[in-house]
Amino acid sequence: MLLLILTTHAWGGRHKQSAKLGAGGDPGYVLALGTANRFLHAWETGDLETGMVLLSDRVRHTKNPDSLEAFFSAGRERGFEIMHGTSRAGRYRFPVALLTRDGNATRRIASEIVLVSTGKNEWAVDKLP
Repeated sequence: MLLLILTTHAWGGRHKQSAKLGAGGDPGYVLALGTANRFLHAWETGDLETGMVLLSDRVRHTKNPDSLEAFFSAGRERGFEIMHGTSRAGRYRFPVALLTRDGNATRRIASEIVLVSTGKNEWAVDKLP
């Protein structure tokens, strides 16, 4: 019974810090984070078509199509983690961890994804993780 009371109190207590939007309260943060999440989910599921739609024109024109296809090719279990991002002049940089599982081995690669504003509250991936 005591454990239940302590657990309820811990979850129901007041938080000393209020939740704030990332990167100085910029509302674009949420939109950029959502785009990063959709792009990484496309990577996770091997969805090349969705991933390509979320790329900036610069990336689409500078990356080799075969390397983009290889990036999205699914063959192992995958997952990702997105950390708190930072902004600078219409760009957001989010540290990410890409996780792949092959048999009993899990591989974790630390990287980052960069998004740029394309106008009208839309964002595109400008640097692949």
